[in-house]
Amino acid sequence: MYVSALELVDFRSYHHVTVSLEPGVNVLVGENGEGKTNVVEAVGYLASLGSHRVASDTPLIRNGAERAVVRGLIVRDERQLLLEVELVAGKANRARVNKSALPRAREIVGILRTVLFAPEDLSLVRGEPDQRRRFLDDLVMARTPRLAGVRADYDRILKQRNALLKSAASARGQFDSSTLQVWDEHLVSTGSELLQARLKLIEELRPFVGQAYQDLAPGDRSAVLSYRASWLPGEQEQPATGGRDGLVAALHAALEVSRREELARGLSLVGPHRDDLVLGLGELPAKGYASHGESWSFALALRLASYALLRSEGDDPVLVLDDVFAELDDSRRSRLADMVAPAEQVLVTAAVAGDVPHTLNGARFTVAGGEVRRET
Repeated sequence: MYVSALELVDFRSYHHVTVSLEPGVNVLVGENGEGKTNVVEAVGYLASLGSHRVASDTPLIRNGAERAVVRGLIVRDERQLLLEVELVAGKANRARVNKSALPRAREIVGILRTVLFAPEDLSLVRGEPDQRRRFLDDLVMARTPRLAGVRADYDRILKQRNALLKSAASARGQFDSSTLQVWDEHLVSTGSELLQARLKLIEELRPFVGQAYQDLAPGDRSAVLSYRASWLPGEQEQPATGGRDGLVAALHAALEVSRREELARGLSLVGPHRDDLVLGLGELPAKGYASHGESWSFALALRLASYALLRSEGDDPVLVLDDVFAELDDSRRSRLADMVAPAEQVLVTAAVAGDVPHTLNGARFTVAGGEVRRET
């Protein structure tokens, strides 16, 4: 799978630009602020309807414009697909495949698969749990696109349930608990499905992460993954799966135990929105104990493992390295270049051409003045 052409209209800094890309390595070089990251951000948006830089779509629309359009011509199994997403300020986005409108924009998720690594990914190791939850859920949805709907439903249910708990907290006991029980059932139904998908993902991702970390940073300490659910009782951290039924039972039991505190605080305290992906180096947690180089290697290992897992399932995702090489020492640059070179398509951005190892041969582009020009 690869992107052969990309067209941006009023996306970020671009009024209108078209870029013809090649299979293999594509390197975009430009000074900071010239828009090279905007190009790969658009590719990622076509894949996931999300940005690795901002939480909302508004900043993606060029200042002064009412809408933005991202079009990408995708080659997959020798078949071409034209993907298009229209971002409209203050309104629902629209998506098309081969010029045919989709009923819901999120149905485009999963047609194009990408794995993107950027400097912001250091927060996967050093940041808060919400960054790691997003990492898990983005990969879950890339593997199983229908779970994008489950995640959206869970977020909606959580918002409604929190509003109900907040109103209950101010009602001082004058509250009909039957309404809350209805939202409990909705939360358990969607939450258990999301939780089951996360636990399955971690189990399958674990060996790929361990291998990628060793390839990047050979040494004694190994990279390990585990799952922590803060709502479980006692010292237990990860739910004993027992299948979907076991997760449903665990969530119901936790809701019962937490009922009084939830009503007092006006907040949902049980569910996958409270969980964390725990990263470890040997016996120690990576957060707080990993060195700067180890943290970079772990963050890279998570992305490279994601790529390897998706590839093992039959699709070769587009691999995006956004301004990564400048952050690495020479040995890690060389190892990373060797690891990504065989990918069907790699998109690399850099402020300085010399930061990209010479082993990554391929198409080169200069990004400047609102244009993306192919070097000859």
